[in-house]
Amino acid sequence: VQLQASGGGLVQAGGSLRLSCTASGRTFSSRAMGWFRQAPGKEREFVAAMSWSGSSTSYTDSVKGRFTISRDNAKNTVYLQMNSLKPEDTAVYYCAQKGGVYSGVYSTHSYEYDYWGQGTEVTVSS
Repeated sequence: VQLQASGGGLVQAGGSLRLSCTASGRTFSSRAMGWFRQAPGKEREFVAAMSWSGSSTSYTDSVKGRFTISRDNAKNTVYLQMNSLKPEDTAVYYCAQKGGVYSGVYSTHSYEYDYWGQGTEVTVSS
């Protein structure tokens, strides 16, 4: 499985970006997907995740109400719509595909994700 993330860039505070992550292979539609981010000098942190069907989602508190995760299983793609961006959202964003026995159930823990994209950089200026 290969994950290709895109959509990052430079945006002013209050602006919006939509990240996309397209997966190769045939497992996408049965696997939970997640977005994580890593800011300079900080550890990677959970941002959002979605179950295989899209029926269940989870967000870290700091992005609730501003970010929306979605997926299109026909296109093997997961999205992260980011609105009302803040300078503290500046980070490299990574998409990930969950593995393991319960691969269709989302997790907020990075160690439960088997495959990772290369990251796309988001910079929010004040």
